[in-house]
Amino acid sequence: MAKVKKAYFCRECGFEAPKWLGKCPSCGAWNTFAEEIVAKESASVPAAVVGAVPKAVPQRVRDIRETDRRRLDLGNSEVNRVLGGGMVPGSLVLLGGEPGIGKSTLSLQIALADNSLRTLYVSGEESAEQIKMRAARLGIGNEECLVYPETLLENIVAQIAEQKPDLVVIDSIQTIYTELVDSSAGSVSQIRECAATLLKYAKTTGTSIVIIGHITKDGTIAGPKILEHIVDVVLQFEGDSNNVYRILRGIKNRFGATFEIGVFEMLEAGLRSVDNPSEILLTHYEEPLSGIAVGASADGVRPYLIEVQALVSGAAYGTPQRTATGFDARRMSMLLAVLEKRVGMKMFQKDVFLNFAGGFKVADPGLDLAVVAAVISSYYDRPVAEGVCCAGEIGLSGEVRPAPRTEQRISEAARLGFKRIVVSGYLPKGTKRPAGIQIVTINSVDQLPRALFIE
Repeated sequence: MAKVKKAYFCRECGFEAPKWLGKCPSCGAWNTFAEEIVAKESASVPAAVVGAVPKAVPQRVRDIRETDRRRLDLGNSEVNRVLGGGMVPGSLVLLGGEPGIGKSTLSLQIALADNSLRTLYVSGEESAEQIKMRAARLGIGNEECLVYPETLLENIVAQIAEQKPDLVVIDSIQTIYTELVDSSAGSVSQIRECAATLLKYAKTTGTSIVIIGHITKDGTIAGPKILEHIVDVVLQFEGDSNNVYRILRGIKNRFGATFEIGVFEMLEAGLRSVDNPSEILLTHYEEPLSGIAVGASADGVRPYLIEVQALVSGAAYGTPQRTATGFDARRMSMLLAVLEKRVGMKMFQKDVFLNFAGGFKVADPGLDLAVVAAVISSYYDRPVAEGVCCAGEIGLSGEVRPAPRTEQRISEAARLGFKRIVVSGYLPKGTKRPAGIQIVTINSVDQLPRALFIE
């Protein structure tokens, strides 16, 4: 009998230890070590994997030739945008998100898209009949897409080597296991070994691979942290399962920037790309309402306008409530303190509730001015003038600072037909001022009410 090698792994970060530890020395988590069978001493690499992955040889830097292959068009404009213009051949992409958020739907839409790519869809969670039912609902564009229900890594690699696809989708990495490791699928050692094998195959053959990963209750991708270090791109699919809108955000990208986002709408026929997010984030009312302001935001290089809603009412129990949905509650408390100190508004007697339209979560400091504008409007119960939006950051002394990418925010407001935008008076002199929109500059927050309510 061959001797079995065992080790203890941290379920949070994947740290390996020869014995059980109460506290992980790497991430500091308590009671997260679990014993797993690593491998048998007599175990050998299966021939399917050895023959499928070609050997690499050392090369001089001057002898390495850059590939002239272009990025792969996945047939989805929003996914291409987040990836930086398409998928790089030979890259390994990790897609994570909440259960039921639409990860499998998005990956199957990419596989079925009419993008002239030979695609292999590997499913470890659904049968071929289930995938066929979903494909019929989504609409089949690429009828040559290959569906392969399998969970054994050696068989998957052998099929990839035989079919030679341009794109491989694996749903999901937690269901794949290899015979080299005797632990169950989804364990730290299995995820690490399977991801490393897929990475080696992708780099040596130029095959692009998309793998879906589960997440923990804390919202982080399940498995060892090394999984995120191994892959080239980490995409996070965000949104509320009760809401129809989803955001695809790049957390890591070795081939592009990580500040791009993709916006989708979940419909009965699958996910629809939203090319203009401002359309879904703005609401048109028959008559002006107090407590509503429009802010010009920018996520990366993509500007959009979003509606900010605030409700200010008297504190019934003495201690005022501060509730923010989609916005940092601590930053909202800071802005309320600035209003009380610099504008003279008695916020210590008021309950304040803040909300963003569409259920979006925003961390843009350039929306400070819009948040304060909504609070002022609700405080005085007076609607903001029609066609006015805001873009600016507020400091503790009450000064209004320029928001990042103010030019793009102004251009987006002008494109959507807004008449006036309130920005910081400290903008650089070379800032472009598009025609058709009036730019009102203020230097301190106490000048904001006059700019909001004048017609």
